[in-house]
Amino acid sequence: MAEGARQLVSTSNIRLQLLPIHTRLKREIARALEHSRQARLRIHRSGTDDVTATLNAAASATSITDSFLSRLPALQTILASDVAAAFNGDPAAKTQEEIVLCYPGIEAITVYRIAHELLILGVPYLPRIMTEWAHRETGIDIHPGATIGEAFFIDHGTGVVIGETCHIGSQVTLYQGVTLGAWSFPRDEDGNLIRGTKRHPTLEDRVAVYSNATILGGTTVVGAGSLIGSSVTLNRSVPPNTIVTIEKPSLKFREAA
Repeated sequence: MAEGARQLVSTSNIRLQLLPIHTRLKREIARALEHSRQARLRIHRSGTDDVTATLNAAASATSITDSFLSRLPALQTILASDVAAAFNGDPAAKTQEEIVLCYPGIEAITVYRIAHELLILGVPYLPRIMTEWAHRETGIDIHPGATIGEAFFIDHGTGVVIGETCHIGSQVTLYQGVTLGAWSFPRDEDGNLIRGTKRHPTLEDRVAVYSNATILGGTTVVGAGSLIGSSVTLNRSVPPNTIVTIEKPSLKFREAA
């Protein structure tokens, strides 16, 4: 086969096709695990010797890589639902191929979903590196720790922020400038941040949040089927099937000088 020519993936050659991906992913995961071990060693001044640690990292990386690749079919299914949601939600889209090739929301969601799987499997560093890369490329900031259901659509996308402990249901749509953030950061008696608490809101199924709305707080729940209008700031829960909008602003017109 000529150099650079494409080869179709089939059941007979899929293992061969995946081998370079498996090898590189395993290597990068092993490096991340080793960096994490070194960081803990600097902080706690304890740990296993280098040879044992390297062997442990390699074994863990192999197991994690195999587990991740086994999840790809399920990941493909949920990403297909995201593409379908974008196509069904945007009349400007001509085909689903256009969604895949052109829409920054799908790029950011795809990177997030891969990073989220790696985070669940215990991979340090790489998930956050991936989502920050997507943030730079698309202007959409999704923390890999967020939990997001199927058929998720981010339209336009610029300025969207989704925090680490957000729970987002299925068939949810966000527009540009939406922030799903923290209302406050609890601290211990010494003034240190308490980590691991739920700080970001929950959006149940079929919620739509329009441009520049801000929803804050770990106890804030937006009920299923609700609509949050543009520029709303919300820090309390909303019952299902509720429309929340701000009062219509007054406009002043005057003759230009």
